[in-house]
Amino acid sequence: MRRFDLVTLKLFVSIADEGRLTAAAEREHLALAAVSKRVRDLESLVGTTLLYRRSRGVELTPAGHAFLHHARRILENIERLQAELSEYGEGIKGHVRIHSNTSAIIAFLPQDLSAFSRRYPEVKIDLQERVSGEVIAAVRDGLTDVGIFAGHVAAPELQVMPYRSDRLVLMTPRDHPLAGRETLDFQEATAYDFIGLQQDTSLQSLLHEQASRGGRNLRMRIQVRSFDAICRMIHHGMGVGVLPQRTIYRDLRDLELCSIPLADPWARRELVIGMRRYDTLPVIARHLVDHLVGEEA
Repeated sequence: MRRFDLVTLKLFVSIADEGRLTAAAEREHLALAAVSKRVRDLESLVGTTLLYRRSRGVELTPAGHAFLHHARRILENIERLQAELSEYGEGIKGHVRIHSNTSAIIAFLPQDLSAFSRRYPEVKIDLQERVSGEVIAAVRDGLTDVGIFAGHVAAPELQVMPYRSDRLVLMTPRDHPLAGRETLDFQEATAYDFIGLQQDTSLQSLLHEQASRGGRNLRMRIQVRSFDAICRMIHHGMGVGVLPQRTIYRDLRDLELCSIPLADPWARRELVIGMRRYDTLPVIARHLVDHLVGEEA
């Protein structure tokens, strides 16, 4: 099979994004006739139809979706290669991509990555915050080297290593009926209104699952995007919420809140490091994994 050229790969991605050949031609600064010819030649090369032609544009065939997945991966790898080579010229000796959930970013990664940067000052770290499900998908699809996510979320296609653990606590206003308890079972809290995170987070899914197992539904009053916002809503008496203990900011200590450890076994939550395969990681990414696994909690 003849080689694919990068211009055609990039064009196909643009067609998929735009849904119309004319829009893709404008985006790639090509004549419409040239775009049509490249698509015909590409379909001839792969031996199958990649696009359905419709009156209002084009749609990907099943083969087109498969081709798009690999085209994106190839273009992303090319961009990464160019970026890393340019960084070597600027004196940066490596580049590691990490996607992580919020819990790890708040509680553990600042100190761990700071220590790693002192040891490897010429390594660039690209850290992006995502929910656990998105982290797993990014690792699986090659969009990041390393992912950190909640251990209870299934990741069968990845190799995982333990990273850190934390305990979930119930946060209440100081004048709440549950305030002052040394510990409590989660089911006791389900009688009250909850402030929680957006619906697609692993923590929110875990809480709904555990409430359902006890025959209850969480009375979600407000859903926000940060632990900070949860605490401030609770401070003003809007409800209660569950947070990882290590994510409670020091600058929130002035809020009138009570933190009550949950006694449920599942409330001890594990964070894990995920990768497609440790032995295929770039050398500097393996150094980072070794550092994160070896750091004391």
